[in-house]
Amino acid sequence: MAQQHTTPTSLRLRLRYRFDNLVAGGTTPLIGWLALACLAVVVPASAVLVWADRAAPPTLSGRLTAVWVSVGQTLKLGGAVGSPLYVLASVTLALVALLFVSTLVSLITTGINRRIMSLRRGHSTVLEAGHTVVLGWSDQIFPVVSELVAANANQRRSAIAVLAPRDKVDMEDEVATGLGGPGGRTGTGATRIICRSGPTTDPAALARVSPQTSKAVLVLPPDGDAGDAHVVKTLLALDAALPRPRGTVVVAAVRDSRNHLTAKLAAGPGGHVLCADEIIARLLVQTARQPGLSLVYQDLLDFDGDEFYTADARDLLGHAFGEALLAFTTSAVVGLLHEDGRVVLNPDPGTEIGAGDRIILISEDDDTAVPEPAGPWVDEDAIVTARPGSRRAERLLLLGWNRRAPLVVEQLDEFVSPGTTLDVVALGDGTAPRTAAEVAAAHRSRLEVAFHSGDITDPEVLAKLDVPSYDSVIVIGETDRGTAPPPSLALTPAPAAPDTAPPAFAPEPAGGTDDRTLVTLLHLRAIGEAAGRELPLTTEMSDDGNRLLAPARAGADFIVSGRLISLLMTQISESGHLADVFEELFKAEGSEFYLRPAADYVRTDREVAFATVVESARRRRQCAVGYRLRAQAATAPSYGVRLNPDKRRPVRFGEHDWVVVLAES
Repeated sequence: MAQQHTTPTSLRLRLRYRFDNLVAGGTTPLIGWLALACLAVVVPASAVLVWADRAAPPTLSGRLTAVWVSVGQTLKLGGAVGSPLYVLASVTLALVALLFVSTLVSLITTGINRRIMSLRRGHSTVLEAGHTVVLGWSDQIFPVVSELVAANANQRRSAIAVLAPRDKVDMEDEVATGLGGPGGRTGTGATRIICRSGPTTDPAALARVSPQTSKAVLVLPPDGDAGDAHVVKTLLALDAALPRPRGTVVVAAVRDSRNHLTAKLAAGPGGHVLCADEIIARLLVQTARQPGLSLVYQDLLDFDGDEFYTADARDLLGHAFGEALLAFTTSAVVGLLHEDGRVVLNPDPGTEIGAGDRIILISEDDDTAVPEPAGPWVDEDAIVTARPGSRRAERLLLLGWNRRAPLVVEQLDEFVSPGTTLDVVALGDGTAPRTAAEVAAAHRSRLEVAFHSGDITDPEVLAKLDVPSYDSVIVIGETDRGTAPPPSLALTPAPAAPDTAPPAFAPEPAGGTDDRTLVTLLHLRAIGEAAGRELPLTTEMSDDGNRLLAPARAGADFIVSGRLISLLMTQISESGHLADVFEELFKAEGSEFYLRPAADYVRTDREVAFATVVESARRRRQCAVGYRLRAQAATAPSYGVRLNPDKRRPVRFGEHDWVVVLAES
């Protein structure tokens, strides 16, 4: 028989074990042992006090009575003396009073603890009015809250209520850390950040942030490939929670264009749903054709500089729109908001401003859009006739492939001149991509697409491309899957299969996507340095933090998808009609922003007031809103871009400077 070995147990562990068993035995044994322990301490201590007192009774019975009185007073039993019945009744009443007080204290303590725990769990109702509600949690929460704080900087009291299925304390800590201070106060000014916990798809949980009394509700798309479905369910829950007619501005965003219509239906009338893929694709294309345009949009969309506002047009009633362009010295007029809600950007200068119309303009704030004629500062002698320009075919290079790439190809086909070629380099086995490119080329009216299989992070692959020979290079996020894109590449389908649904892509983790982009940019920088020139790069990234690590020249064009959508959502939440303004800006038809040579508008041998540039652009049916100076193109934070300059302030342009105009292509 094997001998059992026992390990000696210390006295402390044995006593702790006995105590644990005592506690586990229940309330009754615990009270009994606690009473015995108290008596074991209080009775001897009381006896010592009585026998040590010089004024103690001389008899034993008197001293025992004194001990009883001391014990009774210590244990709150009264310590009454008298007949046995009197003492028994006194002790009974004391025990009843003790039980009642103990129970009352326990109930109060339990209620307070339950309330504290409820508050910490974020289940209480927010009693605010005119606040902004943010539903959901993702990396977009930080730029959204930051921009909302900036928008509320001129208000004495404002609040942002966040509801997400996360711990309330964790959300508060993360927001405080993201904004730069504990408690969410540092960096938020007078804006209070209120977090509540609960599912955003539950109408009962939505009531915790009082969306019915808020001025705006923003629905953030959560991370993951099921994020769009969650946004739709949240919008349906919100539609059930908000009364009709709806006075609250509702703004949401979905990633996949196939879910855009569904989300718009769920948002209901008055709801605004942004499609991230479509917007990012349009901005990538516009910026690739207009280097520096990303800086213009960045300045327009954040609340630190100038933004879109509307102003009363009563003083211009019956006047032509062209006259309004010089009616504000500190604001740049760009369009009209008609009484029926229609938005028209860069209308014909002869368009008459009607009753109920409002002026759409770019200004520092809504209270700086004050009419003041700038006509006296126009220098007629400085206005020049634009040099004739001709559109030419271009050679474009697209590095990488993701869910948005087909939209980029479609947008390029709408913007470029006939005969333009696009070379696509992405991971693949080379067979299916070439077939897809043939289909795409057969159905493109202006753009010829050629697909090349290769790893864009491989320097040998990039070296064979002769990158400096391209007119523009677009780098988009590509996950490290090592697999070929679907055969159709989600481009225009062949006529034989018109009902085939576009292929679904796997979710694109931001970290891996941006990591590959950073590696590609490193190699492209080396290629540019070897060629002795700056490559015309436009880069898409997911994380704004990774943009700061990018090996690119200062002021390079970056489209940071998450931050851009966050900025758009906050802008629309502050003014609902801006949804139509941005929709007009981002579509191929109509007017969009361009950077045109300043020498096409004014003479470069003298200083001119910006009012002269505005007048010169008006004669071309354009709205001049700013400029970019080449000499300051590498200087932060504006990188030479100046939007909405004072029209009276003189500026001297060079041959290589640009004017920012809103114009038709």
